[in-house]
Amino acid sequence: MTQRVAFVTGASRGIGKATAIALAKAGFDIVATARTLQPGDIVDHMVRDAEGRGLPGSLAQTAEAVERQGRAALPVSLDLLDRTSIDDAVSRALEQFGRIDVLVNNAIYQGEGLNERFLESDFSAMERVFQGNAIAQAYLTRLILPAMLDAGRGTVINLTSHAGLVDPPYPVEEGGWSYAHGATKAALHRMAGVLQAELGDRGIRAYNLEPGIVTSESFLAAMGGDARMLDEFPSAPVEVPAAVAAWLCTAPDSESLAGGETVHAQPLCKRLRLVPGWPPTKHPNA
Repeated sequence: MTQRVAFVTGASRGIGKATAIALAKAGFDIVATARTLQPGDIVDHMVRDAEGRGLPGSLAQTAEAVERQGRAALPVSLDLLDRTSIDDAVSRALEQFGRIDVLVNNAIYQGEGLNERFLESDFSAMERVFQGNAIAQAYLTRLILPAMLDAGRGTVINLTSHAGLVDPPYPVEEGGWSYAHGATKAALHRMAGVLQAELGDRGIRAYNLEPGIVTSESFLAAMGGDARMLDEFPSAPVEVPAAVAAWLCTAPDSESLAGGETVHAQPLCKRLRLVPGWPPTKHPNA
């Protein structure tokens, strides 16, 4: 195989951007998708900083970082709430590269309704959360799987969350998570096992990648650098889940993992020492 292509959603910043770069370092050409095409772009339903500005990062910057690794980059607009944009992104990717070997479902809905108390939530906003956190990922995956099946192999990595597995430790306003966020992450969490059961014998490998608390731009903007969770639970930089995603797609040892299972990024990264210098020597869990 002379070319490998990875399709990464939410690649303008955070875990998505770091994953696109990590996969480029591992030899993949990258289809980088998100809504923020250029620095400073403002779009609906986005996390903003305290001054109301969009967060740092753009697809243009991610593409430059990928190309610095010597790989081709195709930055494409994709809005999880707009199926036409999903159709167009997949069409452009296949037209440009003719194949998609890896799909990383990283992007989620970031707007109103994502973190609201149950009785105070707006139901139409809650429906957008379900569309952007679970339904869009299923739609995108169904579009890409035929190309993987034609090739006889492919890897799907879904960025899941602890919020989809357990109850919040405290209410939303104290740093916990909402019903909508937890329920949609739980829904996404079920996809990998179904794909493995139905398509594992046709070369498809599917995983849930649970990153733990990651100090991404959106986390810090939404929760703050003094968030209660940062004091009570281990955290990691975006490079940690990105390195694990690249390991899942390239390392021979990763093939020993049962498809459909949940991979917890922080303990695996620590055990395999995938990110030099992390965790730091004085890390509480080092």
